[in-house]
Amino acid sequence: MKFDYLFRNVTVIDGSGGAEYRADVAVQGDRIAEIAPSVAGGAVHEIEGRGRVLAPGFIDVHTHDDINIIRMPDYLPKISQGVTTVIVGNCGISAACATIKGEVPDPMNLLGDAPQFAYPTVEAYAQAVAQARPAINVGTLVGHTTLRNNQMASLFRAATVEEIAAMRAELEQALRQGALGLSTGLAYASAFQSTTEEVMALAEALTAEEGLYTTHLRSEFEPILEALDEAFRIGRHSRVPVVVSHHKCAGAKNWGRTVETLALFDRVRAQQDVACDCYPYSASSSTLDMKQVTDDFDIVITWSEPHPEVAGQTLKQIAARWSVSLHEAAAALMPAGAIYYNMDEQDVRRVLRYPVTMIGSDGLPNDPMPHPRLWGAFPRVLGHYSRDEKLFPLTVAVHKMTGLSAARFRLPERGLVKRGYYADLVLFDPATVRDVASFSDPKQPAAGIEAVMVNGVMSYGQSQQVTGRAGRFLRREKGNKEHT
Repeated sequence: MKFDYLFRNVTVIDGSGGAEYRADVAVQGDRIAEIAPSVAGGAVHEIEGRGRVLAPGFIDVHTHDDINIIRMPDYLPKISQGVTTVIVGNCGISAACATIKGEVPDPMNLLGDAPQFAYPTVEAYAQAVAQARPAINVGTLVGHTTLRNNQMASLFRAATVEEIAAMRAELEQALRQGALGLSTGLAYASAFQSTTEEVMALAEALTAEEGLYTTHLRSEFEPILEALDEAFRIGRHSRVPVVVSHHKCAGAKNWGRTVETLALFDRVRAQQDVACDCYPYSASSSTLDMKQVTDDFDIVITWSEPHPEVAGQTLKQIAARWSVSLHEAAAALMPAGAIYYNMDEQDVRRVLRYPVTMIGSDGLPNDPMPHPRLWGAFPRVLGHYSRDEKLFPLTVAVHKMTGLSAARFRLPERGLVKRGYYADLVLFDPATVRDVASFSDPKQPAAGIEAVMVNGVMSYGQSQQVTGRAGRFLRREKGNKEHT
């Protein structure tokens, strides 16, 4: 038999966390057709992979690519890292199911402008993805803030019983149409006034549909243990898995406390299904938030509507030049975006190393000067943390961005190099793979990513150009409770 593609002599890291092995891997149509020490017969395209790793395509479990994946379907920031699937709709904000009546509320404005919110249902979003034919696959969560925006005239209060019922009906429809679960962004002002009971009532809709609950905690600063407890209570109440988004201990007074938070994870994991995701940097990025303005660490302004000329400067520099306080400068810059150097490197390492931590970039694609995680998160784990710092073996690094993630988000037949699975594959050089994107020059493709295949279509190569667009909308699979 003549296959479509044949990767010869590759080192297979299959995404399961198991040992690597040498093999040939054949692809026919959109599936992995054969894996053997030596595959007989030829192929239309043969790729010599000696000295290279063949892994499942990486799954970015935490993105805000909702609208950009449709507007810019080549989506070079992600496919150039070896990412073949993105999960959108995180932190309580999703383009899917959103109905915008006036101004786009913060932080939904991170996703795009009002005319770009054109997907009132998950089905409408899925159809838009199919029509755009993006280079990579897309699955969506439904955002709690998105639901609040649809049903509430003011987001700065708790929802009424009637509003909760209307939100729940929307969520139930979204889940039936294949949404992966519910996300919240309880730290943001537009959701902060919601009660735990409001979220519990919505999370109840996840139980029968076997969705999951992901959350940007109510606080990642000093009250983090209480915020984690709230997230875990919501999961227990609705009997669904919990994923804590971009787990960190933010703020100088909080540094070192991942020792406490991960000990809490250990205790809770004995009774319920909880996990987290993490990006491999000690700086975060979001909209400029007055609550986070401090002189304890640097804050770099990435964009400002009234003062676009200050992009790339620190808030301290701006305040000094204007002869005003940090808070006065921040108020004058808003609406704006910022990078916060608010984490301790040892905390980042502890969370990355934790057994149930998945990798998510949390990149903000609309920032004029984005955090380098948008282009560099996955190769940074492979190169800097695994190869150079030896934080964990390469097999563990790949597992955290493939098999672990596919199982957690119920993405059937993805996340593993396995016969019969979809041919989402990345070929990389373990000796040279690294993140090139930096804080000063963030829009740079990774080094060492040699080929990326999505659903059996060769989609990216050493030319660093997109060569195929075969991404699909991925719906949640019910009934598979295994988490590898």
